[in-house]
Amino acid sequence: MPTIMSTTCRHLLPSRPGSGPRARFRLGAPLPSCHNPNNDLPASHDVCSMSRSPLHSVLKVGSNTMVSRLLGFARDVILARLFGAGEMADAFFVAFRVPNLFRRLFGEGAFSQSFVPVLGEYRTTRSAEETRAFVEDVAGWLALTLALVTVVGMLAASAIVYAIAPGFADNPAKFALTVELLRITFPYLFFISLVALAGGILNTYGHFTVPAFTPVFLNLSIIAAALWWAPHLAQPAVAVAWGVFAGGVLQILFQLPALKRVGHLHWPRLRRRDPGVLKVLRLMGPAAFGASVAQINLFLNTILASLVGANVVSYLYYSDRLVEFPLGVFGVALGTVVLPMLSRQAAEQSPQFRHTLDWALRMTWLIGLPATIGLLLLGGPLLISLFRYGAYTAHDARESYLSLLGYGLGILPIIAARVLAPAFYARQNTRTPVKFGMISVATNMVLSLILAWPLQQLGLALATSFAALVNAVLLGRRLYRDESYRPMPGWALFLAKSSGLALLMGLLLYYFRGADSLWLALSMGERFLRLGVLILLATLLYLAGAWLLGVQEIRELLRRRLPHAG
Repeated sequence: MPTIMSTTCRHLLPSRPGSGPRARFRLGAPLPSCHNPNNDLPASHDVCSMSRSPLHSVLKVGSNTMVSRLLGFARDVILARLFGAGEMADAFFVAFRVPNLFRRLFGEGAFSQSFVPVLGEYRTTRSAEETRAFVEDVAGWLALTLALVTVVGMLAASAIVYAIAPGFADNPAKFALTVELLRITFPYLFFISLVALAGGILNTYGHFTVPAFTPVFLNLSIIAAALWWAPHLAQPAVAVAWGVFAGGVLQILFQLPALKRVGHLHWPRLRRRDPGVLKVLRLMGPAAFGASVAQINLFLNTILASLVGANVVSYLYYSDRLVEFPLGVFGVALGTVVLPMLSRQAAEQSPQFRHTLDWALRMTWLIGLPATIGLLLLGGPLLISLFRYGAYTAHDARESYLSLLGYGLGILPIIAARVLAPAFYARQNTRTPVKFGMISVATNMVLSLILAWPLQQLGLALATSFAALVNAVLLGRRLYRDESYRPMPGWALFLAKSSGLALLMGLLLYYFRGADSLWLALSMGERFLRLGVLILLATLLYLAGAWLLGVQEIRELLRRRLPHAG
C-alpha cells in the first residue's frame, strides 16, 4: 500500500514536466510526495486524499461553510427583527464578541496554526502510537486551560464588560444585562476551542466536510432559541445567549463520530510532558496574537464604538456580518486547505511550497476583488433586504451601510493575510506574524482614535481595513525578501483580465441597482428576487468574460478538471 500511494502522489505541480521551478501552477494538479510512512490509516484517509486536489478541497469547505453562512444570515435577520439596533442588541453583541475573541486566542486561529503543523510533523516522522499520545496530551492540557479561563471569565464578567464597553457603564440596566449575557455565553469558549482541536485533527487527515459544516449547529441553536423561547422572556436576549451555549455543546458532539473514524477519539490526559505539546505551546503564544489580529482590531473598535455614539456597536455588527460572508465562505476555506498543504511541503522542503502559495494568492484576487466590488455596490440593498424588518429601521440600514463601506475595503487584504500567515506557521515561525500583527494593531488603534469621533462607525471600519492592508503587505514583503515566495509567470496579464472584468461587473451592478427608496418600497419576496437576479447576472458576466478571455483559473474552476481527486 505505501508503494501504491507513493506512486500515485509523486507527480509535481508544474503543468509541464521539466519546466523548472518557475513553471505555471496548474490548478487541481496532484501534489508531490504525500506518503504515509506509518501506514496508520487507509489510503482514502491519508493526506494524499486531501492534497491531490486543492481546488476540490476548497470547494468542499466553501460549500459547507456557505450553508452555515446562509443560516447565519437567517439568524441575523431574526435577531434584527427581535433586537433592532438598540440597547438589547448592543448588550448581546458585546457579550457574544468576548468569547469569540478568546475563541481566536485559544481555538480556531492560534491553536490551528500551531497544532496542525506539529501534528503533520508527527504523522510524517513518528509512529501511530506516538501520534495518538500527542493528541491525547494536547487535548488534556487544552481542556484544563480552557476550563480555568472559562471559570475566571464568568467570575470577572463585570470587569470584562467595563473594560471592553466602558460606555455601557452610563446605563446601569444595559451594563447589567451585558454582564448576565456574558456569563451565559462565556462557556461557549470551552466548547468551541475543543471543536477547533477536533477540526485541526480532521483537516490534517484530509477530512474537511465535517469541520466546515459544524458551525451550522450554532446558527440552528440560536435561531431555535430566538423563535421559540425568546418571546416568552422579559429579556429575549437571555434566551439567545443560552442558544449560544447549546450551540457550543452540539458542535463538539457532532464531531465525535468523525474523530472516531480517523482513529483519534481519545480521553484527554495530563500524564506526561510530550515534547510535541511543549512545541505547540511555544508556537501558540505568538500565534495567539498573530492569528487574532482582525479580532483584536474589532475588539478595540468595540471599546471605541461604545463611547462615540448610540447604537454604533450594532451598526458595526450588522455590516461585519455581510463582510464575513466572503471572508468565511472563501477566506476561511482557502486558509483551512492551504495550511496543511504548506505544512507538509515545508516538512519535506518541497519546491512546491511556492507554487501552492502562488495559486492561493491568485484565487484570493480572483474571488476577493469581485466580492469587494459587489458588496460595496449592493451593500444598501443587502442590508435592507436582510434586516429591514421589525425593530431594524431604514435609518439603521443607512448607518450600517457606512460601516459596511469601510469594512468592505478590507476583504482582499484580510483574505490575503489568511493565505500568507500560514506560510510562516507551516514552517513553525510564529514570531514574524506576531510582530507584523502588533504593527497592524497599533495602526488600527491610532487611526481609530483619529477617525472614530468625526466619522464614527465609518472611521472605525476604515481603520480596521487599513490595518489589515498593512498586515498583508508586511507578510508578503517578508516572504518575498526571504525568497519563500516568488510570483509565477503570467501575473500581469492575469491582473489585467480579472480587474477589467470586475470593473465591468461593477458597472452593471451600479446601473441596475436602483435607489434605496426603491428597495424600501418592495416586499420581502420582491427584494430577494431582485437581489438574486442582480447577483446572478453579475456572476454570469464575470465568469463568462473570464472564460472568453482565457483566465485559466476560472476555466478549470468551471470545468472541475480535478485529476486524481479523491
